[in-house]
Amino acid sequence: MESAYKKSGVDIDVAAHLIERIKPHVAKTKRSGVMGGLGGFGALFDLKQTSFRDPVLVSSTDGVGTKLKIAIDTNSHDTIGIDAVAMCVNDVVVQGAEPLFFLDYFATGKLDNDVAEAVIAGIARGCAESGCALIGGETAEMPGVYGPGDYDIAGFCVGAVERDRLITGERIGPGDVILGLASSGLHSNGYSLVRRLVREAKASYDDVLPFAQGKTLGEVLLTPTRLYVRSILKALNIKEGSGHPSIKGMAHITGGGLIENIPRVLPDHVQAQIDGKSWTLPPLFQWLAAIGRLSAGDMAMTLNCGVGMVVICGPDQASALKTAFEDEGEQVFAIGAITARPAGQEAIILNNWHV
Repeated sequence: MESAYKKSGVDIDVAAHLIERIKPHVAKTKRSGVMGGLGGFGALFDLKQTSFRDPVLVSSTDGVGTKLKIAIDTNSHDTIGIDAVAMCVNDVVVQGAEPLFFLDYFATGKLDNDVAEAVIAGIARGCAESGCALIGGETAEMPGVYGPGDYDIAGFCVGAVERDRLITGERIGPGDVILGLASSGLHSNGYSLVRRLVREAKASYDDVLPFAQGKTLGEVLLTPTRLYVRSILKALNIKEGSGHPSIKGMAHITGGGLIENIPRVLPDHVQAQIDGKSWTLPPLFQWLAAIGRLSAGDMAMTLNCGVGMVVICGPDQASALKTAFEDEGEQVFAIGAITARPAGQEAIILNNWHV
């Protein structure tokens, strides 16, 4: 006999079956500190099982914005979960923290277990690549809130860092070097603008882009956000003579682009001088600027422009850090320097900036 709840559009049996399907993906993310499995009212993590002596917890929550619409429109759900993880773990690691565990939220009008499993498998993959355990989450079936085929995802991450290794930006001073780590693409910001530009250009997600090595526009736009966790955690082991980590500050370049994110880590008395000639704007960004007639200011305020993470260090450590990042597969640019901030001036100055 069909239950009243099922008649209302919510099938709890389908949700229960999904839990069984995702258990193998979740198992791949297990790490020290994890207690129990899926299905409890609260997910458990034992911090004493880790090696931290005097830990400070660092947390972040985020989603992937309207990049989801492209995944839905192209029926490509395998990597959008990586984006949900990356947006959180990259925020946690900029303060020097090691991501410990992650929880996800998946909401839809009618649960399609093939779609949900693909999304959550991507979340598990992002967690595994970041050394972060997927220990719980929520799957919500909400008929009347989401249209047919629509869904939303969000994530929540907790990390830890030793109190004396916390990266706050307070040690940043004039003469420091600004390094930029290349992005993998648009990451997960600016997609409302991007989707409008694609519509106005009458482009199709099935179009093969001349600069994309045979990939379609949809594939290029769905390139997952780069996970910087492992390379940054390794680089944090490089220390100054004082014993402090060589990295003095980091900025994850998300919504607000270069203009808004770099100043978030700067003390009030300094200014970031960014040289736009120090790296080449990637072809995707050039294409978007051309079809949308976007100004250089629009680009810098909205998109990462090819730099997904900014790292600030002393000049004596820049070479060693660059090598450490490159050894981990990162593409690194020396994109500027820190100077004293004159009274009344902005915290960031873009020099030689054009599209």
